Amino acid sequence: MAAAAATIHGAVPAAERRSFWTGTPEIYFAKAIDNSRLVKVEDPRRSREMKHFCTAMAFLFLLVFTYAWQHFKAIEYGYQIESAKRELANASEMNRALRLEDASLRDPERIDVLARRMGLVPPEPGQVIRMEGSGTEAQGPVMASNAPVVVVAQ
Repeated sequence: MAAAAATIHGAVPAAERRSFWTGTPEIYFAKAIDNSRLVKVEDPRRSREMKHFCTAMAFLFLLVFTYAWQHFKAIEYGYQIESAKRELANASEMNRALRLEDASLRDPERIDVLARRMGLVPPEPGQVIRMEGSGTEAQGPVMASNAPVVVVAQ
């Protein structure tokens, strides 16, 4: 028999050879299983483990959420601080520009030139009369005093 098989193997090329054995056919049978009478027994150990696990996960979630909230608040506060710094720089620049403009507008030479263009002339002696209180105002700030007030009835 081996000689016949050797003769067949030698006569037919390997590419044309087919296997006659296809293996065991797989057959599936559907069987209805009725589990309606089964009752699930509650395992107290497993229940306790699940409670511990859920508590740990809730705590972990709370920690992560708190960290994320603090992180995003820190970023938001950083943006607010930078915005406030920008506003401060803009206000300081505007203040500097306004002080410069105020100083240029108060320049006595400029005022004198504008007055002469409008036809004004310097006052002649005796034309300017200084009031009593005006001398102290020009010197600087004056402290309030508690002087007695005299009321004259008519």
